[in-house]
Amino acid sequence: MLSTSSLLAKLQNDFSHFQFISGSEFRWAPQENTVYYPIDTHDSASLLHELSHAVLDHQTYTRDIQLLDCEQAAWQYAKTVLAMRYGIEISQDAIEDSLDTYRDWLHARSSCPECRATGMQIKQSMYSCLACRSKWHVNDARTCQLQRTIIT
Repeated sequence: MLSTSSLLAKLQNDFSHFQFISGSEFRWAPQENTVYYPIDTHDSASLLHELSHAVLDHQTYTRDIQLLDCEQAAWQYAKTVLAMRYGIEISQDAIEDSLDTYRDWLHARSSCPECRATGMQIKQSMYSCLACRSKWHVNDARTCQLQRTIIT
């Protein structure tokens, strides 16, 4: 199995149309055409996952469920294409653990702050409750605390 530094060198060579830059966290920045990764990482699976976002041309999303779809597609591509190509094993448990964070994020955003029923996204940052008809705005909250603000 390749070390992460050897894998990174191969990825930089094989995918030279993307930039690979060390940063504070793993992420794909489509506007910069850059895959960021922690400098001291030993997490080849996450590196392949972020590269998968790049290869699959994941740009942005307008509905929260689209983010979950992008995450699932990136993990699928990482596991079935990239991991096979580079001899890396990605466990399904690791994938599900990662996807669970997005599922939890989506559930929290869609939970009505008034009655706790599951709401429906009606605009990019707005939800509506099917049970009590409340409406609320949500912040991005992928890297900060979720805030839901009731709209009167």
